[in-house]
Amino acid sequence: MKLYRFLTGPDDASFCHKVTAALNQGWSLHGSPTYAFNADTQHMQCGQAVVKEVEGKDYTPDTKLSEQ
Repeated sequence: MKLYRFLTGPDDASFCHKVTAALNQGWSLHGSPTYAFNADTQHMQCGQAVVKEVEGKDYTPDTKLSEQ
């Protein structure tokens, strides 16, 4: 099955650690990162799509993407 996740977080080291953790779990970057101002929090937010191919499993809406 092919999986897709969109990681988001504040513009700080925690976001970089989130993306790094995903890469070390076998996810690959997909497209360019995004960067936008969150008017509610008054902070910049980052986003990055990641994808992963998992053999031998079928996707269902109950699939816990972060556990793959």
